[in-house]
Amino acid sequence: MSTIAARLERLPFSRFHFKLLVIGGLGYTFEALDAAIIAFLMPVLRTGWHLTSVQTGVVGSSTYVGFLIGALIAGMLGDRFGRRSVMMGALILFCAASLASAFVHDWQTFLLLRVVGGIGMGAEGAIVAPFLVEFVATKYRGAFTGALAGFFSFGFVAAALLGYFLIPSYANGWRITVIVVACPVLILLWWRRSLMESPRWLESRGRIEEANAVVACVEAAVAKSGHALAPVSQAVSAVPLAAGRNHSMLGGLRALWSPRLRRVTIMSWCLWLSVTFSSYAFFTWIPGLLVQRGMTITQSFSYSILIYLAQIPGYFCAAYVCEIWDRRPSIVTYMILAALSAVGLAFATTNMEMLIGSIALSFFMNGVNAIEYAYTPEVFPTDVRATGMGTASAIGRLGAIASPVLVGYIFPIGGFAGVFGMTTAVLAFGALSVVFLGVRTKGRSLEAIAAEELAGARLPAVTGERSAGPSFGPRGGLGNETVVAFDSTEVK
Repeated sequence: MSTIAARLERLPFSRFHFKLLVIGGLGYTFEALDAAIIAFLMPVLRTGWHLTSVQTGVVGSSTYVGFLIGALIAGMLGDRFGRRSVMMGALILFCAASLASAFVHDWQTFLLLRVVGGIGMGAEGAIVAPFLVEFVATKYRGAFTGALAGFFSFGFVAAALLGYFLIPSYANGWRITVIVVACPVLILLWWRRSLMESPRWLESRGRIEEANAVVACVEAAVAKSGHALAPVSQAVSAVPLAAGRNHSMLGGLRALWSPRLRRVTIMSWCLWLSVTFSSYAFFTWIPGLLVQRGMTITQSFSYSILIYLAQIPGYFCAAYVCEIWDRRPSIVTYMILAALSAVGLAFATTNMEMLIGSIALSFFMNGVNAIEYAYTPEVFPTDVRATGMGTASAIGRLGAIASPVLVGYIFPIGGFAGVFGMTTAVLAFGALSVVFLGVRTKGRSLEAIAAEELAGARLPAVTGERSAGPSFGPRGGLGNETVVAFDSTEVK
């Protein structure tokens, strides 16, 4: 393990890390708010612009087209040029496009601006987790990133509240809502000026002096909070590691398909595709589906508030669970429970059954979201971490693009049973990919995980503890193994 990594690993969770959590989490709040608000705009736009069911689905998918492009570009740019500048530029692009979309008068222009705004927000969302996780010590990493993703739930709840109280209250309520969604991001831009570049990324680029300066600032902030700093531990792995690589943008993509990373790349793509497909099929259409089942718009939106509120305990419970269990069994358990909830919705006949099934699906689906945000940055080494996260997020956006359109086709034919039968099958596919292709990450430093993936061998344990819950073997399949903490030489 390098000195930079060792210094970061010894830091206790402090006010500095809490500030990172809030500033990063607010970005996810606004991403979720922007993504979710379209579900409440769609019934109004469909009526106002006389859209067909398919056109409505295309409008619903527009943001996710932008998310796909933004996530893919952000990952490559973030590994090549740094995390912080990409994150700031992405938010500026989102603000400009989102504000402009509030003043258009045809659905084609609205769709185009939603795509452009989605590029900005998709880029921002893809870079936050791999950026901030590089500041956090191993023992806090899963809970930190899971809680970071938990801020998505606040955005969905805010969207439901805006949809219920603001959109129906004014003739141009949807335009006012779009402006309200964009403006708070300007405050977030101001707050984020104080963020420093990732020291692990700086070190991976050979900028050692800058990395040391950033870590010194972090150490000073932690000490100022009243925490005593432990001595720097310099444990060295017995496994020799390859020399560092300075990937170009396309070189980073090629690295994801190298023999040592191909497995986790496939796993992360399958996981994100299944979870994002299912999430956006559900959350984009649920207000409209309830209306088509006979509810008024106001009744549908009131139900949606309860459904979206279930996300909050879903995210934060999962952040806690994934630190007790390994990430893989946590993901699979939540996906199975989400699939069972979808089965219940497929056979729901009354409003109460639909509400209970929807709340359960919201809880468990967003639990999976929390854990995948914790898990994905962990399985890629520093020099391609943002690219790995960005490409997984981009592949997931393919599901977000396709699912609203597919729901628009399937619901008139198969009803609730068809829509949620499809959701069940997709969730099962994602769970199987994690079971057979995932790797264990709990209790291991980012450097140790990268060392095993790149060296292709298990590293010797330094300390160990028995997992408190079910686990899978180190490379797929079932097992009951010791969860250990590793140290290794930094992967350069």
